[in-house]
Amino acid sequence: MPMPENLSDEQLVIVVREVEKEYFSEIIRRYQTKLSHYLRKFIKSGDELEDVLQDVFIKAYRNLYDFDADKKFSPWVYRIAHNEALNHIKKYRKESVSLDDQEWELIDEKTDIKEKIDSKILKSKIELGLSRMNDKYREPIILYFFEQKTYEEISDILRLPRNTVGTLIARGKKILKQLLSDEAYGKK
Repeated sequence: MPMPENLSDEQLVIVVREVEKEYFSEIIRRYQTKLSHYLRKFIKSGDELEDVLQDVFIKAYRNLYDFDADKKFSPWVYRIAHNEALNHIKKYRKESVSLDDQEWELIDEKTDIKEKIDSKILKSKIELGLSRMNDKYREPIILYFFEQKTYEEISDILRLPRNTVGTLIARGKKILKQLLSDEAYGKK
């Protein structure tokens, strides 16, 4: 039997379902950081995020036989994470959006303090703008710009037609731009 790290996600799922259940740990290894990063956009508390992430993997494991191995695994598991994040938000009524500090941290030593401060301010404004957006626009924006998902993957995750995804992203960009502009001029 091939080593789990040499298998594609879809092949790995088949092996987990039919031969070696313990290979599911490889799925966790592959997706733990990615899904944690995605969930952090919805859930600020580290403990809550870990709980939701654990729920995602439990749900994925329990529903592994429902996964169509002829399709890509990534959108399927992101869909589970997306649903769990929404369930968590509804349960605890938390609407805040958080961008990962790591992706905003400037590493270049030549960067001056003003640039770092400007970056932090921009991050805060974007978080605020995203938190004020309607979910139907916020979710595709986060998936596209922060998770680098394709329109097709977003379509699978959100269960929307591909063209609708494009429309929502275009409208979401306009809304976010307006929200950031309103914030700059002190409007709410």
